[in-house]
Amino acid sequence: MSDITSLSPEQLCNRCNPEEFRFNSTADLENLAEVIGQARAMGALSFGIGIRREGYNLFALGPPGTGKHSIIAELLRRQAAIEPVPPDWCYVNNFADPHKPVALRLPPGKGVQLRDDVDIVVEDLHEAVPAAFDSDDYRARVAKIEQEFETRERDALEQVQHEAEERNISLVRTQSGFAFAAMRNRKVLNAEELEKLPEKDRQGIEQDILELQGELERTIRQVPRWKQEARSRIKALNREIATLAVRHLLDDLRGKFSVFPPVVAYLNAFENDVIDHVESFRQAEDGQRTFFGMPLPTSATAAPSQNRYQINVLVAHGDEQASPVIYEDSPSYQSLVGRVEHLAEMGALVTDFTMIKPGALHKANGGYLILDARKVLSQPYAWEGLKRALSFNAIRIESLGQMLSLVSTVSLEPESIPLDIKVVLIGDGLLYYLLSFYDPEFCKLFKVAVDFDDRMERTAGNHDLYARLIATLIRKEGLKHMDRGAVARVIEHSSRVADDAERLSTHMHGIADLLREADYWANRNHRDTITASDVDNAINARIFRLDRVRERVYQAIARGTLLIDTQGEKVAQVNALTVVDMGHFRFGQPSRVTARVRMGEGDVIDIEREVELGGPLHSKGVLILTGFLGSRYAQQFPLSVAATLVFEQSYGGVEGDSASLAELSALLSALADVAIKQSFAITGSVNQHGQVQAIGGVNEKIEGFFDICNARGLNGLQGVLVPASNVKDLMLRADVVQAVRDRKFSVYPVETADQAITLLTGMNAGERDDTGEFPPGTVNRLVETRLIELAEKRRVLVSSAGDELIH
Repeated sequence: MSDITSLSPEQLCNRCNPEEFRFNSTADLENLAEVIGQARAMGALSFGIGIRREGYNLFALGPPGTGKHSIIAELLRRQAAIEPVPPDWCYVNNFADPHKPVALRLPPGKGVQLRDDVDIVVEDLHEAVPAAFDSDDYRARVAKIEQEFETRERDALEQVQHEAEERNISLVRTQSGFAFAAMRNRKVLNAEELEKLPEKDRQGIEQDILELQGELERTIRQVPRWKQEARSRIKALNREIATLAVRHLLDDLRGKFSVFPPVVAYLNAFENDVIDHVESFRQAEDGQRTFFGMPLPTSATAAPSQNRYQINVLVAHGDEQASPVIYEDSPSYQSLVGRVEHLAEMGALVTDFTMIKPGALHKANGGYLILDARKVLSQPYAWEGLKRALSFNAIRIESLGQMLSLVSTVSLEPESIPLDIKVVLIGDGLLYYLLSFYDPEFCKLFKVAVDFDDRMERTAGNHDLYARLIATLIRKEGLKHMDRGAVARVIEHSSRVADDAERLSTHMHGIADLLREADYWANRNHRDTITASDVDNAINARIFRLDRVRERVYQAIARGTLLIDTQGEKVAQVNALTVVDMGHFRFGQPSRVTARVRMGEGDVIDIEREVELGGPLHSKGVLILTGFLGSRYAQQFPLSVAATLVFEQSYGGVEGDSASLAELSALLSALADVAIKQSFAITGSVNQHGQVQAIGGVNEKIEGFFDICNARGLNGLQGVLVPASNVKDLMLRADVVQAVRDRKFSVYPVETADQAITLLTGMNAGERDDTGEFPPGTVNRLVETRLIELAEKRRVLVSSAGDELIH
């Protein structure tokens, strides 16, 4: 295993040669019209938009910053441009049941036209109705009806009076009504004169008066009926006049909207309601308009009940040439499904159909609605409201109180509006999988997953496409153009961000930020074109803004506060490499791992786990070591060792299994009593077979140990051991690559734990020969020998304890 060689400088960073480009600057490149690196996502988008079946809404998942929103919005706008404009939707008064407004569907632009035409008709009615009722003809006909009533009443009374006179009885009108009195010689008799009459005459007079009174009562009882008949005739006359005044105004509207039966039905109901309540359009005595006997306010704000003839245009598309593409940035329940507003009036909240307001579903109906999934889920009941609308393909406006049956007050119940929409939710992958697992309705409503990738293949062709992408972003942001060297440097940085020398990052936000900051440095240096040095300045300045914690950690190591050795040899002590992730910045930090062994029952104790500082993945990595030791060294005897492993001076949590190779190396060093070179640091995960597996953050880990060694002085003996499978991920800084080129620092790829221990100790690990034995003088032979000794000692100890118990 002595043939393990360090990596060459060329293997440490996959450089992009500026000479491979055929342009001088990005000004020579055309804009990129296509989306690169997202073939899977674009195929899913095309499918999801094209299929018009229930439930085929889309969920765009992927890491943030990959341009999901901008890509989706642009593609939807292109598709919407070739699709028809959806209809207008209006709410109108339901004259038969006012708390259930009626929804009208009209072609684009017709909703506003209907509203304006109805407003004109209402305005004309306020002029035409009073004028019709103020005409001479109307007054003459009303006067005739009233005169006929008066004549009929007068004739009936005169008939009674004539009959009374024939009986020498007079009909006298008094303050309290009518009375009958006897007459002689056309003279009314007083009481004394009536008493002087013979008894027989008096009785006859009384009988006549009694009969006449009955006749008079019958006549008087008919007067209210005659008056009611007169009122009915006047009311019929009013309806006739009102019909004449209203119908010709609405006939034009009915003709204009004759192809829309619901509108015609509404106009017919409108006409009947105006006729039934024609008095609302009559003028008050002072000339002020009245509504149901109440004067209309002169202010612009009218009470809701005064808007009964208005048209509430909920959604209008008159000026649009495509179907809508709406992004709702605050997707609350009401902002999605709409709301009914209320107006405070005399201490009470009142409302009507004119105060119904649309939601995002109304505005995007017939088109596309883009929503942030996390924002929808964070708003109370917004997710339930969205699912209900999509499940029933209808938008029903109701308050949360109504939906949850928390209020019992009378409110509006607007007619539901049919829903024809494509909803696109944007979120991360974890949110998508959680919804798929926990919400059974989710997969029925969002059947198309649009999976955005954060990386793309790094090839010569993709280099050219990436250069055009950079040119497109530069023009979009109005930045200075880049020369070839700057483009090559951006591509290298993109690979570094992707943690893969063979991939490029599709994190467009991060790349756009780098271009903006490089433009700043070019301006500061008075350059017309962005160069590679400007890109480097931008990268270094960003790191400097964020690396205060890293600087403090490295200072603590340099001052000896955190104990890290970079030279000499120590038994059971190794430098493990970890990564500290601070969101927008991460850095490598070497940590000392130590091991101690003694006789025991085969337990490897992870101190980090015991004190609950180790995460589950880290604990898993340590437990794997027990399996490795038992399978490799203790197949013929019991594993009788107790070992403890710990990250020295670790005051925070430890997670991940990337230190398991370092922990195994420390454990083997303790068992074999062989020193480990402290000039090396190591990272990697190991399995039960001793194979080294890839880890994350390899660039930062190498650079972290390099920075410590460089600060103390490079001596050519220092280096880092990394998994061989991570070589393709290396995109190291230029100073690290130069140090390797100058043979002041080394990076070794290892595939097995044996290779790692060989490099760390300088002693061959050793492999079993044909007899199944490890060669003498190897690390593995020393480890096995030590384990055999511990097993024998434990056997003797257990046997002695058993004899003592017998005696």
